[in-house]
Amino acid sequence: MKKKDELMTVPQILEELGGISARTFYRWREIGKFPAGFRLPNGDLRLYRSEFEAWLESLREAA
Repeated sequence: MKKKDELMTVPQILEELGGISARTFYRWREIGKFPAGFRLPNGDLRLYRSEFEAWLESLREAA
């Protein structure tokens, strides 16, 4: 059975990134330094955990 990929909220993402500000997070998205994610019909932003972890890994490899 395939494990379901978690949908992360903005507060979860900010916490995982060590408490960066929401402004920094949205700026990174705006300039393409963070995965775009997608908006739910109610306007909330979500990102799959697998995309988040892949992004983190790409940062590790670039360092």
